[in-house]
Amino acid sequence: MTTTTPHTRDRLLDSAERLFAENGVNATSLRHITNDAEANLASVNYHFGSKEELFRQVFARRIGPINEERLRLLDTCEAQGRPSLECVLEAFLAPTLRLRSDPEQGGEYFMCLMGRLFSEPTEWKTMLMEEFSEIFQRFGTALQMALPEHAPADLTWHLFFTIGAMAHLMTAGDLLKTFTQDRCDPADVEGTLRRLVDFSAAGFRGASRGESP
Repeated sequence: MTTTTPHTRDRLLDSAERLFAENGVNATSLRHITNDAEANLASVNYHFGSKEELFRQVFARRIGPINEERLRLLDTCEAQGRPSLECVLEAFLAPTLRLRSDPEQGGEYFMCLMGRLFSEPTEWKTMLMEEFSEIFQRFGTALQMALPEHAPADLTWHLFFTIGAMAHLMTAGDLLKTFTQDRCDPADVEGTLRRLVDFSAAGFRGASRGESP
């Protein structure tokens, strides 16, 4: 029978999160994770059953609170009727960017992992889609309310581009600070958020390429 301490599961999650972020999911083996967490392979099977489920749980413990905060902020946007585009975008972007400065919730490692995910093979990305189903539905509706003159397909494209900008910021933001000799510092979370919201809003308001709704 496997003997585990009450903290083994958390140690495995913490190690997996950091190693996935540093090396990528495919390049990180369960042996790497258990060695780092000072655990054994049996403990992974006991708590998670597989590498795939460990990966899912690494994301779920961070994405769950992020998505709850997104929906809370979106509720506030919609409370007064038709929401503004900037309010909807801030509700979507702010919880993720603010996590970067919160070491208690994984901070920089999870931000790096979120960004790295976009370069991982498709199966790892599709595994997480269920975590975002309600988010995409709610924000898709809110964006259509904010920009009723835009075709739904255009809004989908623009949201996809916004997610890409956010992911690039999460993975390569430090390069911006170095390249500009500290003139642009993504560590200024609120300032960075304002710039990303403004940039994204301008893209959303660009000429519609699809058919009218």
